[in-house]
Amino acid sequence: MKQNIYDNPIFFKGYKQLRETGSNLNNILEQPALKAALPDLQHKRILDLGSGMGHFAMYCIRKGALKVTGVEISKNMISYAKLNNRHEKIEYILSPIEDQEFLSESFDLIVSSLTLHYIKNYESIIEKVYKWLINSGLFIFTIEHPVCTAMNPMDGWIKDEVGNKLYWPIDHYGTEGKRVSRWFVDGVVKYHRKISTLVNGLLFTGFKIVQMIEPDPTQEALAQNPNLISEIRRPPFLIIKSEKPL
Repeated sequence: MKQNIYDNPIFFKGYKQLRETGSNLNNILEQPALKAALPDLQHKRILDLGSGMGHFAMYCIRKGALKVTGVEISKNMISYAKLNNRHEKIEYILSPIEDQEFLSESFDLIVSSLTLHYIKNYESIIEKVYKWLINSGLFIFTIEHPVCTAMNPMDGWIKDEVGNKLYWPIDHYGTEGKRVSRWFVDGVVKYHRKISTLVNGLLFTGFKIVQMIEPDPTQEALAQNPNLISEIRRPPFLIIKSEKPL
């Protein structure tokens, strides 16, 4: 059974509140870096894998996209998106990514934001994406950085007796597979993969790597929230931009 933690009411409430604050890592670090890596979106057919609450889909429409198709496993996410980020050029599909099918060369751009670390079979998704893209189409995805997912269990920062962050532990990096952590609720499952696995999965499928990004907080963000300095000590996200060659 595919994981659908976002339909857990406690989890979804906590996640929704976090995203609405505007000061979370998604909004101030991951999304700006992702958007900076995007091509011109004018007249593009875009697939958003793990479309969540629809914020990114609406952003693409505002940037001139021809159509955005969002695939999302969570009923809670889809309901929110259809209520708050609906548009005649956006189609939201309630489905696990693993079960979804599209015709070959249906999209100019495929994006996935902080979703693939929830997927057990990474290689099968990459093969689908390659099929769905046009030649010269781009695939851009963000995930939790493998430095963050390596520990098993994922217990986070090592702190001193008063809560100061001493260091981020890295162990079991070479042992890929299932990780379990607590985020709003117990039992959140993620899948750790080495950077080489992520990159080789793309290369062996036929993609060309265009860019890899490990975003740091901007000076503006640090001025607003000095606690973000921790995100320079260890990278929270990895962004990979790849292209299906002509």
